[in-house]
Order: sequence, then C-alpha cells, then structure tokens
Amino acid sequence: MAKNNKADMSCARVKKYTASDVSKAERHNERKNETYENMNVIVERTPFNVHFKEPTAPTYMQQLKQMEADGKVSLRGLKQDATLFNEIVIDVNTMYFERNGGYEYAKQFYEEAYRFIEEKFGTDNVISAVMHADEINKATSEDLGKEVYHYHLHAMVLPVVEKEILWSKRCKDEKLRGTVKEVVNQISHSKKWKSDIPLTDEKGNPLLRKNGKPMYRASYSILQDELFEHMSRKGFQDIQRGEYGSTAEHLTSLQYQIQQDKERLEHLQKRIEKVQVKYQPARTVSKTLNEIDSMGQKTITGKMAISKEDYSELTALAKEGITSRAEIKKFEQSAAYYRQKYMDSANALEKMKTRYNELKEKCRPFLEALEHFPEAAKLFTEKVKQLFSFKEAQERAEKEAREKERQERIKARRNKRGMER
Repeated sequence: MAKNNKADMSCARVKKYTASDVSKAERHNERKNETYENMNVIVERTPFNVHFKEPTAPTYMQQLKQMEADGKVSLRGLKQDATLFNEIVIDVNTMYFERNGGYEYAKQFYEEAYRFIEEKFGTDNVISAVMHADEINKATSEDLGKEVYHYHLHAMVLPVVEKEILWSKRCKDEKLRGTVKEVVNQISHSKKWKSDIPLTDEKGNPLLRKNGKPMYRASYSILQDELFEHMSRKGFQDIQRGEYGSTAEHLTSLQYQIQQDKERLEHLQKRIEKVQVKYQPARTVSKTLNEIDSMGQKTITGKMAISKEDYSELTALAKEGITSRAEIKKFEQSAAYYRQKYMDSANALEKMKTRYNELKEKCRPFLEALEHFPEAAKLFTEKVKQLFSFKEAQERAEKEAREKERQERIKARRNKRGMER
C-alpha cells in the first residue's frame, strides 16, 4: 500500500518569462524536445497529454507578435527584458487522483482548473493550456507495484490589463485634450499582479509601512485562494488550499522530494536483498549434482547401471535443475533491473541534493531574517518592491524627457525650414 500521510492540497505556482527565455518552457510544455532533463518524462505516454487550448502559431512568441499585429494586445513602452508571459502551474498530489479515478478524473479536474484560468486572464489571453499525463511518479509506482503518473496543468498566459490612452496636449481640438482616446490591452506583469487586499494583524488592524501606507497581501497567495474557492464551488470539495507562506515553499518541496527519494532508495535496496536471498538457495541446487558421481556403477560395456531409488532421485534432480535455471535467470534479471533503478535513483538524489543546497544557500539570509524578524523581512521585501517601482518610474520619466526633447528638436527644425521658405 502507498503511503498517504500527505493532505490533498491544491497548488498554483506562477513563473515569469521574457521574450528570450520563454522558448525553454514552450519546449517542455508542448513536448518539443527529444530528451528531457526531467527523468520522469515517459515519451511513450506523451499522446495521453490533454490540450484544453492549443497554441495558434508555431511558437509562443510568434502568437504574441500576431496578436500585437492584430491589435489584440499592446507591447508599447516595454523594455527588451520585460516579462511578457506568465506560466500558471496547477498541481495536486498524485494519490488524490489515484484514489478518485486516475487519468479520467484528472482530465475533469484540470478542465475545470482551465476554466478558472480563462476567467482570471481572459480566453484570448491564454496561449496554451495542457495537462501533462506522461511524468511518472516513481515512488508511488514502486509502492503500488504499477505505473502511476503525476497529473498537472501548465497554462501559459499573457498578463494583460486595460490601459487608457489619452489625447495629448498637442491635440488641435482643445476639448479632446486629456480625454480617453482609446483603451488598449497592455501587457504589464506588475500591474496585473498588483494587490489591493491589505494585510492585517491578529486583531484585524491593517499593517503599515514606516511611511504609514498599508501593506498588501501577495498576489500569488490570493491566486491560491481563488483557485481553491473556484474548485470547491465546482464540486471538488475534497482538497485543501495550498499552505500559506510561499517564501519557503520551493525549499519545502525539494526537502520532500529528497525524503521521498531516500525512502525509495531504501525500498529498492530491500527488494534487491530479497531477490538475492531467493537467488542463493536456487544456486545451491547445482551443488547437489556433485553427488551424482557417487551414484551407479559402470558395466562391462561402459554403461552406467543405477538402482531404482537413484534413478528416481536423478530424475527429480534433473527436473529441479531445469526449473532452477529458469528461476535463476529470472532472479538475475530482476536483480539487474533493481540495481539499475537503485543507481538511477541515487544519481537523481545527488542532483536533487545539489539543487537543494544551492537554493538553500541563496535563500539562507532571508529565511533567517524571516524566522527571527518576520515583520522586518516583510518590510524589507516591500521596500525592495518600492525601489524597483521607483526605478521603473525614474526610467519612464527619463524616457518621456528624451521623447519630449526629440519632439522639440523636430518642432525647431520644422520652424527653421518654415522661416527659410
């Protein structure tokens, strides 16, 4: 029986991609690679993946460019390294689906999760949504004695907000100046994920920054709430909301994977030892054949004459030998299989440990601050966000100033040409 101490929790993660790095996610999501870093991908199972929405262009970037050309979205004013795509990964632990019907139940669950994505981002702004059904859960497969797959949803979306474009002060019609000229669907990660839900203390009082302004809940945490509430309303009431405090979620996930791999390695080692125990008694059958030399006597013609009892024993030994050879071959194959599985798992565990240690070292100062000074850590995070916002505003102001200077130079050249005429 598979272990089931883990609660059935829904989880929604958000990843950011620019024009330069979205192709890697695309190759993984759309299964365009021949081989994968993720050793759990079973390419023979890829046809079982389910697209709730397929891309309409050969690449994600080409689809975005086409949408821009059609006037459906605007990339106006964005930097070269701006976030253009958000990937929403929705996940529930493997055994939740295994208990409720497996593949067919997973399709129903993630089809509803896709509807949530549509409502949240707009149907036109969903580039792709695919349920992966080809990534095996090795630990659960070993426990249950059959192949069990980890179902999850990848949705690539555009962070679009409505933006009002105003008539400029240079408009000939004075009545139009400063009024709305048009409303565009502007891609903006920062504005899409801007939170307006204030943080409160235990008594319900709003938490304030040093400047007296309120602190707000993280947008990704709000997304978790919205997903859980949506799925519960639609009848999936046997899951729990993902754990609060996303700062250490990735570390916790790695720790869990490492623990699972350790348990799986121990389990494989026991199975190898069990096979070897069965193998050794089977090999001892060949030792009894040495006793055959003492059976029977040679006749004058050179043939062997044996008693009825020896004949019966030799016949039984011969039959047992044939059976044992087949069993030995079977056990040797099983032992080789589990040794290879053990080595694969050991290698995967070492890679996971390396990833975990690197991530832990990077996050260590912040995690220590979060543990000992939680409010200060939150304030620090908000301050960093403010600095980035200030930097963006400063760069935007500089850009507008350069544009103003350029327009003034153009205007001056036109006036000069007019005077020369």
